[in-house]
Amino acid sequence: MRELTIAEKIETSEYLRGFVTEERNERILSVLQNRTRRFTVVLEDLYQTQNISAVMRSCECYGIQDLHIIENENEFTTHSAITMGSDKWLTISNYKKEPGNVQRCADRLHQQGYTLVATLPAENSVFLSDLPVDEKYAFFFGTELTGLSDEAIAVCDKAVKIPMYGFTESFNISNSAAILISHMVERLRHSDVPWQLSEEEKAELYFEWLCKSIRAVDFIVDNYWNQHPKKA
Repeated sequence: MRELTIAEKIETSEYLRGFVTEERNERILSVLQNRTRRFTVVLEDLYQTQNISAVMRSCECYGIQDLHIIENENEFTTHSAITMGSDKWLTISNYKKEPGNVQRCADRLHQQGYTLVATLPAENSVFLSDLPVDEKYAFFFGTELTGLSDEAIAVCDKAVKIPMYGFTESFNISNSAAILISHMVERLRHSDVPWQLSEEEKAELYFEWLCKSIRAVDFIVDNYWNQHPKKA
């Protein structure tokens, strides 16, 4: 498919609407209204595909659009029976194993205005309920056995923990992410903070999701613009 400007994507989306059912189109528009980029999730070096996949599914279900994957010892893979197609609708950034990949991820998120938050069951971590929702947060989760690396902890601005009242010291990583995302998203949605996507972001995702809903979409889009050369 040819590269399109945002204006061309908006025009093409109007054309592509004719290739999906009205029910499908309404579903896409409904989900778009509930998407947010106020929060994002960063997974550092998880090795169990079921945990990665469960976190992806939680992000998608709760309307978190962006997920960041940092690879070091473990390659990023998913489990389709657990993701249930959720990965198809997310914007995933992958930082491959190479020196400085944690810092590169942190720098990018800082540039986008995020406060970086390490999830740590430490004494100096604030409780989840004490974290204000008027900031943009990137929540860092570490590998199943040892948690976040020292490098990842060092780049974070804050640390947060989930209250626990039993003998066990920590939740499973996918449970931790689901609890945190659920708590923060519900607080955000009941706040006065403008959490929804911008109109341009919605237009970009609308085009992307329409494309993912239509067979042979590359041919359809290219054929449309071949028939409208003056607009190209």
